[in-house]
Amino acid sequence: MADLYSHQKTLETLQKVAISSSDIAVLLTPKDYYEQLLSLIDAAMIRIYLTMLYLENDEAGRLIMECLIAAKQRNPQLEIKIFVDFHRARRGQIGQKGTENNAEFYRKIDQKYPGFIQVYGVAVKQRELFGVLHLKGLVIDDTLLYTGASINNIYLHYQERYRYDRYCIIKSKALCDSFVEYLNRTLVASKGVHHFNRHAFELDNQFQKKVSTQYKKLIGTKYQLDENKNERLTITPLIGLGRHNNQLNMAIHQQMLQTEQHMVIYTPYFNLPGILKRDIAWLLCRGTKVEIIVGDKRANDFFIPEDQTFNRIGLVPYLYETTLRQFIKLHQSAVDKRLLTIRLWRHNANSFHLKGVSTDDRYHLLTGNNLNPRAWRLDFENGLLIDDQDSQLIGLFEQEYKKIIEHTKVIESWRQIETQCDYPPTVQKWLAHLRWTRLDKLFKQYM
Repeated sequence: MADLYSHQKTLETLQKVAISSSDIAVLLTPKDYYEQLLSLIDAAMIRIYLTMLYLENDEAGRLIMECLIAAKQRNPQLEIKIFVDFHRARRGQIGQKGTENNAEFYRKIDQKYPGFIQVYGVAVKQRELFGVLHLKGLVIDDTLLYTGASINNIYLHYQERYRYDRYCIIKSKALCDSFVEYLNRTLVASKGVHHFNRHAFELDNQFQKKVSTQYKKLIGTKYQLDENKNERLTITPLIGLGRHNNQLNMAIHQQMLQTEQHMVIYTPYFNLPGILKRDIAWLLCRGTKVEIIVGDKRANDFFIPEDQTFNRIGLVPYLYETTLRQFIKLHQSAVDKRLLTIRLWRHNANSFHLKGVSTDDRYHLLTGNNLNPRAWRLDFENGLLIDDQDSQLIGLFEQEYKKIIEHTKVIESWRQIETQCDYPPTVQKWLAHLRWTRLDKLFKQYM
């Protein structure tokens, strides 16, 4: 394994943009995200570029669209572009049948307000199972609101339940310009991107070929910006797609290996790629403290309460919990020595969606990457790597950390985690079937 210095040097040579500590703020709740998004849209003067997995056709999604339309009506010169996953837009939510899909929702808006809002559906692969657009970042004029959240009722805490994420506001023209330039250069003009306009779309072989061509072109692309090597507080925007030449994956791996004292990992699902598990094991052997904050299975997006009809997608949280139990058992000695801390997040019926890595109060990775095999190999991901050499942001991220752990409990032993015998009979039956057919491993690679 390469020595520590080489990894530090690699991170320090990344292209980056200099910022001031006063230009960064962290929002602490989904309600704050919702209110800040409305405020930024209302004040927009030049451009609005929203990139996310989906903007849902529900109460919150329709409200955001209404605000965008109102902003355009006030200022006809305002440029509004939305980038969502193509396949996700053409289906409804899992478990909801007979509802209007998001693509139809976008099309009706364009029919009523022609040319107001440009909505682009990005197809990463020919099928959703093999990769989705998972880029994040909402650019409004020269402000970047970076979060792993999409837009719907639960992400914006519009009704009773919420899905908890991280939310960072950065004021930087250079950073916003790099996001906008990348989207226009790689996606707007691409033939593998569908413009959801007034006409319905039929998936055909020609479009599938265009998607394959686009995928090859996207691999290895990067954000463009000027280097600022001598600044003490900088941000590097990162792109990642595919197994090879994946800039984001390499940065995550290197960030972990260069940790000297303490690392905090946020992930909604405990299903780490093998390389990251090995990185953690190596750090623990060196005596480095590692803290992992992960959602309880009941805080998982796919968890199905026992009073609801069960389907196979509901097996995912149980598979992740089994993996977590095995991981803790393997590293129980590190837990006993207080080198490894596992925190499980759970708050009523709400769900957990945080992602990122912080190391030594210097490097802070904000990302939509779930730190799982799917994100590592299939999805189109991005992230922001903050390099805070003088720990100017220590108070800001400490405040965020304290808010996050309010609803967590520390796991002292692998025996605290439920086993298959504790699961509902239907879950036990399906898990046994998956293991017998060895499909459990396949599940973990694609979910």
